[in-house]
Amino acid sequence: MAAPGSSQVSASISPSSVSFHDRFRSNSLALSNGGVRVPKVLHPVDNDDLKLLILENISQEAVKAFRAHGFHVDHYTRAMSEDELVEKIGQYHAIGIRSKTKITERVIKAASKLLVIGCFCIGTNQVDLPTAARAGIPVFNSPFSNSRSVAELVISEVIALSRQLFERAYEMRTGVWNKQSKGCWEIRGKTLGIVGYGHIGSQLSVLAESFGMRVLFHDVIPLMPLGQARQVDSLETLLAESDFVTLHVPELPETTNMISAKELAQMKKGAYLINNARGKVVDIPALIEALKSKHLAGAAVDVYPAEPASNGAPFDDQLNSWSSTLRSIPNVILTPHIGGSTEEAQRMIGEEVSTAVTRYLTSGSTLGAVNFPEVDLRAITPDQTNNVRICHVHVNQPGVLRQVNDILSPYNVEKQYSDSKGDVAYLMADIADVSPRDVNSLQEKINKTSANILTRLLA
Repeated sequence: MAAPGSSQVSASISPSSVSFHDRFRSNSLALSNGGVRVPKVLHPVDNDDLKLLILENISQEAVKAFRAHGFHVDHYTRAMSEDELVEKIGQYHAIGIRSKTKITERVIKAASKLLVIGCFCIGTNQVDLPTAARAGIPVFNSPFSNSRSVAELVISEVIALSRQLFERAYEMRTGVWNKQSKGCWEIRGKTLGIVGYGHIGSQLSVLAESFGMRVLFHDVIPLMPLGQARQVDSLETLLAESDFVTLHVPELPETTNMISAKELAQMKKGAYLINNARGKVVDIPALIEALKSKHLAGAAVDVYPAEPASNGAPFDDQLNSWSSTLRSIPNVILTPHIGGSTEEAQRMIGEEVSTAVTRYLTSGSTLGAVNFPEVDLRAITPDQTNNVRICHVHVNQPGVLRQVNDILSPYNVEKQYSDSKGDVAYLMADIADVSPRDVNSLQEKINKTSANILTRLLA
């Protein structure tokens, strides 16, 4: 981890045989056909290859995109434990994960070269975000790309639960013919209660209305509903009026066990609960009791407090003490965290996060970072041959800009932008007419400023 006052210089994307001076010269010729100016391709000023560690079977399209930019990529289909990461992470400049790999403070401290973390999923609670920010490491995710996939899964679960579809299918597979209509319902005219009316909840709202459902939603802030949906004033009201309750909230201290025995008792008798949000949002033992007592007619669960680290691993009582009991209850749909697991969603997530990670490594842009000031500058053009971009992460304290601008005073600062978030601030500046021999001196002087966390120079 780069502590305040220490130096961490990014390694180069380009082959080590290409000198800094040669890149200056080649970029001056980088005009597209017809003389139209295109953004200059920037590289860190050191000459080691950037290495990326990509875990959890992230989209091959994302891997191809990284390699197309010249990055060295090590790709694994599984998650890694904290001990494995501590052993390996020190050689990598970037890491891509999904939801199972945990980037803890211990991992970040071992990540001496790490510049950026890409979460190829919606959530980022698997990353110690404050520690990453203090180490100068932005974290990017894909908050919207799998919204449609999750919304469609919920609709399928609503129908499957109301028709006891999984029970009838299982009986047929075991050779039992059991045609019945008792306890099976159309969803037309039923009420769907959505807890959390964000990108997933709002899309789900539209889909549900197209099936003739009445839609209620509850959120912590007032929101404009889509279609005929109606926001209710409390969770209790939503639970009491809904035939189906579906959860779409992040995992936060205030959402842990937000659906427990009290809330389940407030639901209609014969209602259904669906959780495709986060595993700790529902008190599973309380849900089991509500199902056993027939207060609820069924449930669908896609996320769990503890989940296996890889495909094929057991989902048993050693992982969660109630697993076998939950598996034995009729009309309960259990799926292995597949809400966003469609080809379309994974492709879009791969494109979005790989683009954000690449943009940060090659241009310094932090637009879309969840734990970091969002800063960007317009591209340097190929004819700006001796321009250098400074990417300076520093402690958010008075006097930093004065120190840095004193260092930059011999040069023409063509553009500069700075922003802060909490204890961390980020400055980007494009400096003109910097000779190759001045670059190392410029880097060294900024590294020695009192608030420095991490400084990269791109040219």
